[in-house]
Amino acid sequence: MLCLLLQYQNEPMLEKEKIDFEKTILVGVVTQIQNEEKLKEYLDELEFLTYTAGGEVVKRFWQKMDKPNPKTFLGTGKMDEIALYTKENYISTVIFDDELSPSQQKNISKILDCKVLDRTNLILDIFAQRAETSYARTQVELAQCQYLLPRLSGMWTHLERQKGGIGLRGPGETEIETDRRIVRDRIALLKEKIKTIDRQMSVQRGNRGAMVRVALVGYTNVGKSTLMNAVGKSDVFVENKLFATLDTTVRKVVIKNMPFLLSDTVGFIRKLPTQLVESFKSTLDEVREADLLLHVVDISHPDFEDHIESVNQILLDIKSINKPTIMVFNKIDAYKHEIIEDDDLITEKTTKHYTLEEWKTTWMSNVGKKKALFISATEKENFEQFREVVYEAVREIHITRFPYNKFLYPDYKDAVENEE
Repeated sequence: MLCLLLQYQNEPMLEKEKIDFEKTILVGVVTQIQNEEKLKEYLDELEFLTYTAGGEVVKRFWQKMDKPNPKTFLGTGKMDEIALYTKENYISTVIFDDELSPSQQKNISKILDCKVLDRTNLILDIFAQRAETSYARTQVELAQCQYLLPRLSGMWTHLERQKGGIGLRGPGETEIETDRRIVRDRIALLKEKIKTIDRQMSVQRGNRGAMVRVALVGYTNVGKSTLMNAVGKSDVFVENKLFATLDTTVRKVVIKNMPFLLSDTVGFIRKLPTQLVESFKSTLDEVREADLLLHVVDISHPDFEDHIESVNQILLDIKSINKPTIMVFNKIDAYKHEIIEDDDLITEKTTKHYTLEEWKTTWMSNVGKKKALFISATEKENFEQFREVVYEAVREIHITRFPYNKFLYPDYKDAVENEE
């Protein structure tokens, strides 16, 4: 398919042993707004993304710059160093941590003579791998086409030697314009298809009645699907990789005598491509229409506070930040803290040295109207407390919707009599 050509156009034919994972190197920059520590966090995440997509990271390159080079992202010397390394070590793919402009991608591909991807392209590729339903595949293809459209000019390398002259003018540009027209038509078709599916899903959501809706939200790979399986006794796909779940799953759950709908949504990530946010807006309708959010956080991840901020930013973008929310700090069984010896007078105690009890006394004990829970979805640790808190939150919403339900509230007759 045309939308998949870009990421494979420059792959060289190398005589090497076939391996399961593509040999890959990562590239990033340290700038005035992104220090070395922050870059390391992003590259760690990019390496996990690469592993999820089927790549093996063998080396990282980075450079300190005021801002990325508009032509080649990095300086000339560093690009030459990367080109030499890729040639000597049979590197098939180079992945940049930031989104490259079409001209940058074209220039870098000429210098490195191998497959060049950026963070956006990598995430799109993972989404393409993970999409199972027709709806998810349509959304991913739309995002891919939107990403591809401004980059078509770099694909016609077989015409790059035509410099003009009698009989040699125009064919390259004609083919490019033809493909642009094809991609634009495809984008329009996909948008119409998504609108049709959206209408169908809207009808489905309307048919669910007035039941309380609870949505799991959070960063990717924090354990939302595992939690859904534990609470809803369902069988949602779970894997220790990023974006294991793309398709929204909705299950009816009953805690004590309280039924409600629980939905598992796509995970968020820092530097989420705008194309994906746009094409997956309809999937996020489950979040918009939810009565209660369970914001799941992987507390064992060293950057979990940044993850919370990223998720809150996306919730703000889709106008869902003010919904009733329960903060669920998951994976407490995997949480590790650095221990400082009593006689160590040099090391300053930071959040890395906090125990779970110490974390509970920080901002987590006062997150506005949001309640905080600490659980392990895999080990079912503190699960009864989790169920009790969710039950009370759902019951509170249910009461406002059905004030006098004799099955849920045995004393409802007294309430009716008092009102009379």
